[in-house]
Amino acid sequence: MSFDPPPPPFNSTDPTAKFLSSSSLDLLLIELVPLAKRMAEQLATNDGPLEDEEKREAMFFRLEQLGYRVGQGLVERFSRERPRMVETLDVIKFICKDIWMIVFRKQIDNLKTNHRGVYVLTDNSFRPFSRMSVEAGGNAVLRAQPFLWFPCGIVRGALANMGVNASVQAETNDIPTAIFKIETTGAKAA
Repeated sequence: MSFDPPPPPFNSTDPTAKFLSSSSLDLLLIELVPLAKRMAEQLATNDGPLEDEEKREAMFFRLEQLGYRVGQGLVERFSRERPRMVETLDVIKFICKDIWMIVFRKQIDNLKTNHRGVYVLTDNSFRPFSRMSVEAGGNAVLRAQPFLWFPCGIVRGALANMGVNASVQAETNDIPTAIFKIETTGAKAA
């Protein structure tokens, strides 16, 4: 499903209509990382002191799992009327075009593959980074990294729900660019 206008009988007074407030989604994405951080710190006080790396792993796990569930739900809802996609590349294209449009209101800017199960998705203006301040000499790239974990989960959940087992990693070297690397199970990196 794309953001095509709904058919004429569908309007905001329809009690069965479901809409998504994009500003609410933006605010949710902004608040998820601090929430996961607070929960990791609370876990640390309940179970004894945790190292910084352990707190970071707890944050990653929580954010990635939340994204995983969202990705599964998105695919379940928006691929319902589509024919089943057999090829992994078709599934990746569906994520790059449709799922990314639904979540971030734009398509992925670049998709590269080595045709051996490794895909690199590049978003040159990643929406969650658009409101981040970048100070000169600051560590904005390090602070931005946790905001990539939820979208990694979305991609992994969407892939899993479409029958593709994969690992998803993300990085940013320059804000607002985000790079997502997808390796399907059994893929050999070139």
